[in-house]
Amino acid sequence: MLGSARIALSRLISPRNTSFSVSLRLAKPLSFFTLKALPAPAKFLAFDSRDLRRAFIPCSFLLPSPASSLLSRSASDMASSKSAASIHDFTVKDAMGKDVDLSMYKGKVLLIVNVASQCGLTNSNYTELSQLYEKYKGKDFEILAFPCNQFGGQEPGSNEEIVEFACTRFKAEYPIFDKVDVNGNNAAPVYKFLKSSKGSILGDGIKWNFAKFLIDKDGHVVDRYAPTTSPLSIEKDIKKLLGEA
Repeated sequence: MLGSARIALSRLISPRNTSFSVSLRLAKPLSFFTLKALPAPAKFLAFDSRDLRRAFIPCSFLLPSPASSLLSRSASDMASSKSAASIHDFTVKDAMGKDVDLSMYKGKVLLIVNVASQCGLTNSNYTELSQLYEKYKGKDFEILAFPCNQFGGQEPGSNEEIVEFACTRFKAEYPIFDKVDVNGNNAAPVYKFLKSSKGSILGDGIKWNFAKFLIDKDGHVVDRYAPTTSPLSIEKDIKKLLGEA
């Protein structure tokens, strides 16, 4: 495999011993190999089998890959999600791609929803969300909508199309943010925090479009609601956090 290099194995690897001896007769200088310098080409050395394996792996395989970088970012996101004390510790992107520091919502009750435009739950949820917002927007209440295309591909449009749909058809006045993943390795850190703060009886993962999280004025997750829970049925919990119950 490496030019005319001939490798003679003096002993097979045993199950209990992964070290063995090899003899190398080389047609190229030793610098060609990634092994330690040998006293002479024909002498025997004993070394771990992993060293021999590395000798035959192209350098490109030993360099960090995009996949390993992705895993590192995912681990970093997970660590930051777990170390966050509240929702106010996160920065997200709005529909225009600009950073939004969620600490701007300190002192407000929040309802966070993953939305979709082509779901069977779209009409009822968007309609009731607009009704809730109209009623409580002047009383320290905000709805934060995060489009997500992970469930049946029911949010395929661009951010611009999503905002236009919600604002034109349902008169949505609350902020609609950048499209995100809510499950998996690429889930937005804010959603990793939400899920870890309040799981469900069927596990932490978001089950479908229009799952809802209720956040108190200090940025803590108070409750979590299934996609089929209507926004208006949450009104009593919102009023309690606003001190109106």
